Amino acid sequence: MSDSVSPPGDDSRVRSRALSRRRVLRGGALLAGAVPAAGLLSACSRPVVAASNGKPRRGGVLRVGVSGGSAKDSLDPHSPLTYPDQSRVVNLFEPLFTHDADYRIKPLLAESLESSKDGRTWVVKLRRGIEFHNGRTLDANDVIATLRRVVDPKAPTAGAGSLAMLDAKGLKRENATTVRIPLTVPYALFEDLLAQYTLGIVPEDFDLRRPVGTGPFVFRSFTPGDRSTFRRFDGYWRRPAYLDEVHILDFPDDTAKINALLSRQLDAIDNLPPAYIEMIKNQGGRVLISKTGSWNPLTMRVDTAPFDDVRVRQAFRLIVDRPQMVEQVLGGQGRVGNDMYSPLDPAYAGHLPQRHQDLARARSLLKAAGHEDLRVELVTSSGIGAGSIEAAQLFAQQAKGAGVKVDVRITDAATFYGDRYLSWPFAQDYWITRNYVAQVDSGSLKSSPYNETHWNDPEFNSLMTRARREFDPDRRKALLQAAQKIEYDRGGHIVWGFKNQVDAYAANVTGFTPNANLPLSNYEFRNVSVSD
Repeated sequence: MSDSVSPPGDDSRVRSRALSRRRVLRGGALLAGAVPAAGLLSACSRPVVAASNGKPRRGGVLRVGVSGGSAKDSLDPHSPLTYPDQSRVVNLFEPLFTHDADYRIKPLLAESLESSKDGRTWVVKLRRGIEFHNGRTLDANDVIATLRRVVDPKAPTAGAGSLAMLDAKGLKRENATTVRIPLTVPYALFEDLLAQYTLGIVPEDFDLRRPVGTGPFVFRSFTPGDRSTFRRFDGYWRRPAYLDEVHILDFPDDTAKINALLSRQLDAIDNLPPAYIEMIKNQGGRVLISKTGSWNPLTMRVDTAPFDDVRVRQAFRLIVDRPQMVEQVLGGQGRVGNDMYSPLDPAYAGHLPQRHQDLARARSLLKAAGHEDLRVELVTSSGIGAGSIEAAQLFAQQAKGAGVKVDVRITDAATFYGDRYLSWPFAQDYWITRNYVAQVDSGSLKSSPYNETHWNDPEFNSLMTRARREFDPDRRKALLQAAQKIEYDRGGHIVWGFKNQVDAYAANVTGFTPNANLPLSNYEFRNVSVSD
């Protein structure tokens, strides 16, 4: 992640190259008959059943296979690192605001947010009568405690960087449902910041060993690297979930995950490799496809040779055959990127010329930089998400045309997202949909928690500072597009495409709908129903 982050655990073996359609269909019978990894699931499997009448049914258990996970899995609502972490956070905790299925901001625990004229003070009004899982009523003091926990200098969480402007000492409870939030500098898009899923509100006495939130499910059990279980919260402030329980299981390996779905030991899986879409459908399953702003970049450390030379970075961007990447890696389930992220943001700089493969120009740039016959290592992992290894291998093939030798190093997720994560000179990562300012705060500043390219450009930083303080939408858009132009010209990301989110579920499951956020309808299992 970073949101970027999604690991699996141990020594899973992954396919080394994309499968042809013929091989996928031929392999379907093998997958359907295979047995999932030992210890992950109960021995009993259920036959595939026909679809229900579409009406939600109360009761039952939803068993979800989620990509990745390791012994470093966490229940911390403010530092979810992996897909399994994210799926737990969404169901246990809720932020003040959220993004809907079309990525529009809407209130959640908050009722409203108002700014002072100078943009340095914001007042949040909470909904009344919301209960935590322990029966306590949500109070303004809980919001204050949450924000202070996020930015605690002794133990800063993943959201601390984006809340750097928060005056934590000055937070004030005006009454049970009103919080005054002072900032050290103006921040025009503060509402979007509060809508990040990493800012779930927790009670004042929050204990990570017994996590309590306001979400639709209550914590039951958690084994890092294996599984977690949750039961319906009947006191939930909106309509309670249909399901009695949700079981989230870590899957380091795509093949085992697909096997488990086909043998009915799972009811739903995230991150289905697009090559398996037709096979899943042919065997009675359902496929969920969502258009998103998700991206799996190649990441170049701008402070480390050879990528500290902008000409090398520009050359590598010209090596990529983007349409071929989208077609072969994503199976056509996506769209071409242009080395800029946040395509759903109204300020997205879509006017900049589309970058195309130009191997001759790439060779020329590398020669000018003194890097003819360059050899580099590209670090990847199955834990980054479906297609990551295939993308790395396809890039290595494309690089040969520019005289570049790319050694693809495949690691397990525990290694990739271990001590060296964010230090690899040339690697990959994954990011979900975010608007531009929130994405920059997460990954493109020196203070960002997930600055995988070690990007720290003074001109860019200055533009972003001005944009955050600009309340006029048109002037802010101009500043943000100028910042994007800098990243487009000399940044460290190769954003070759934006992927459709592809997930799968059994025919007796209803309630999953397309969503621009996280996989499986933003992991919002409250709306899901399972029939017998």
